[in-house]
Amino acid sequence: MFKTALFDLDGTLFDTEGQYSVFWGAMGRKYHPEIPHFDEIIKGTTLKQILERYFPDPAVQEPLIKGLDEWEAQMHYEFIPGALDFLHDLREHGVNCAVVTSSNQPKMDSVRRQMPEFDSLFDRVLTAEMFAASKPDPDCYLLGARVFGSEISECVVFEDAFTGLQAGMSAGMLTIGLATYNKPEAIADKCHHVMLDFQGLTYDKVNAWLHDLTSKTCF
Repeated sequence: MFKTALFDLDGTLFDTEGQYSVFWGAMGRKYHPEIPHFDEIIKGTTLKQILERYFPDPAVQEPLIKGLDEWEAQMHYEFIPGALDFLHDLREHGVNCAVVTSSNQPKMDSVRRQMPEFDSLFDRVLTAEMFAASKPDPDCYLLGARVFGSEISECVVFEDAFTGLQAGMSAGMLTIGLATYNKPEAIADKCHHVMLDFQGLTYDKVNAWLHDLTSKTCF
């Protein structure tokens, strides 16, 4: 029943949100001091969306993009506790695994340089350039189902951000929220199950959750 796992990247698989908060917090204070908590507001959105909405001036976009590329190149990419064990468990059970991220290809190039084994863990890496619409629109997760030929009822979404959780739920998929950045109570009503991290999570447990959901829902 559980055939396809669709993972957000930052804050879900990687413990990187704090590093992004430093960069975007600085950009917010520099260019938009009138917007408090700028780094939280833009969380889960694509760079294209951020630029169009908050930095439409090309003279600002160019140094900002360059600065972000340089920042991501030196970031430390570390898996959320339990994520690697869970991925290996899914692979052993033949589950399709894909990253579905609002990040772009230059960011993924930085990940691969630091973590050469990254691609061996996933069947597909779907980035911002591939989506007709970005989170919270469900298009990215619906694409994740299509590339594997999976039914909605066979897919599970793993997310930490509000926009991503909404995308997973709107796609009609079992959505598991990772309380890595937001508090568990903040996302409890925005997903089907909440986990602090991946420790103790197994294929069998998720498959049982999926069975419970599909037995109650008409897809």
